Amino acid sequence: MPLKYSLDAAQLVALFNCTFEATENTVLQGGADEPYYVPGQPSYIYFRADYARSALHEVAHWCVAGARRRRFPDYGYWYSPDGRDAVHQAAFFAVEARPQAIEAAFCEACGVDFSPSVDNIGADIPAEQLSAFTMRIADWSAVLRDRGLPSRAARFLSELERLDAAPERLAVGACQ
Repeated sequence: MPLKYSLDAAQLVALFNCTFEATENTVLQGGADEPYYVPGQPSYIYFRADYARSALHEVAHWCVAGARRRRFPDYGYWYSPDGRDAVHQAAFFAVEARPQAIEAAFCEACGVDFSPSVDNIGADIPAEQLSAFTMRIADWSAVLRDRGLPSRAARFLSELERLDAAPERLAVGACQ
């Protein structure tokens, strides 16, 4: 059930850090020019500027990454910036449906609008390719509803859903 209000990036940072900093030694941090994951003590998940959607998207990637992947900068994956050719865009679509399905669940829970991200500004993505990607996200959403979310994603979603009962948990330093 969605919250009665939508969350901003600072509130998402507070909730994530209260939920995972002590147990997973991981911190969510906004203000970055580009999203990026840096392993360490603690590990940092950087998201773009102060965009709630960017925060939720990067948290979804972290929730999908296994223990081995979390040892590498940006989980050891390649990244092609804007201007991808069709081959690189297809590769992007192949790996993005699952994290975007998790992101969609987070967005729904905290009142943030979700739409699929092609992460290739200005690219002319054929309608049928975008439609196929949107369907893959929907398929992953159904699978995750049936089989359950990865454990960290389920935990974060649960914390998002608990906010209506205890919105004071979003106050800075109010970890409970």
